[in-house]
This record gives sequence, structure tokens and C-alpha cells, in this order.
Amino acid sequence: MRVFSRQPEVLWAQRSDKVYLTISLPDAKDVSVKSEPEGFFSFSANGAQGEPFDFNLELFGPIVPENNKVHIGLRNIICSIHKEKKVWWKRLLKSQEKPAPYIKVDWNKWCDEDDESEKSDWPASDEEENSEDDESDDEGGLLYLPDLEKARGK
Repeated sequence: MRVFSRQPEVLWAQRSDKVYLTISLPDAKDVSVKSEPEGFFSFSANGAQGEPFDFNLELFGPIVPENNKVHIGLRNIICSIHKEKKVWWKRLLKSQEKPAPYIKVDWNKWCDEDDESEKSDWPASDEEENSEDDESDDEGGLLYLPDLEKARGK
């Protein structure tokens, strides 16, 4: 019997020098992330119940695989992918077709080209990225809109 793999939800955001992929897969096991300079990116893992998940992407532009970082948290896997050139991509994928439904923009980490500054870069530091406390840094320290409204007292 053949077991079909599924695709986890993938959220993406970019800076001029990096692309961030947040892969929503709680309690992932056997995580494998591979990338090639031409922009090929592949992910595979097993979910909490042992079910296989995987996907392959052909990114918009070339990347520097040896500079990529992967952080495996309790709820998701965060991949920081270094672009070969410091330039804003028009889209995540090379193909002009509409991306698969499991790929979505990560509005919590999104930064417009003219808003980019050193302070807005995420994660803030290598220390923060390598933190042992998986619970607190999975979301990169960003508030979601409902939390932001609570903070404002609405």
C-alpha cells in the first residue's frame, strides 16, 4: 500500500537579503531541509502521528544554501533562506502560476521594501534564533492581530 504525503501550511515573507518560510507542523519528527544554489528547496518530515509531509519549491531566484538556517520549534519549522543577491523578489516562486493553496504570505513577518531597516529584521539575533526556549520564540516575538488589538485595549 502506498502512503501519500501531504503538504503542511507554508507561510512566507522576505527581506532584501532573505526569505523566511514558516512551516506549520506541530511535533515534527525526522525533519529534512535541502536547498540548491539555483533556488531549489525541498522539505520533508513526519507529523506527530507518523504521517509523511513534504513539498518542493523552485524559488524565484538563486540562493546561498550554506548560509541558510533552520529552527525546529514545537509548533513549526522556520527556515531562513539567504538570497544570492540583495534584491526584492516579485514573488516566492519562479513560476508565474498561482502558488499551491498551502503556500501563503506571512503578514506577521512581512516587510515592504521601503519599510526595511536593520531594526525590523527577523530574527533579531543569532542568540535569539538559537534560544533553547522553543515555547516563546516559535512566533519570532511578533504579535498576531487579535493580540495587538488586546494590547491596545480594544
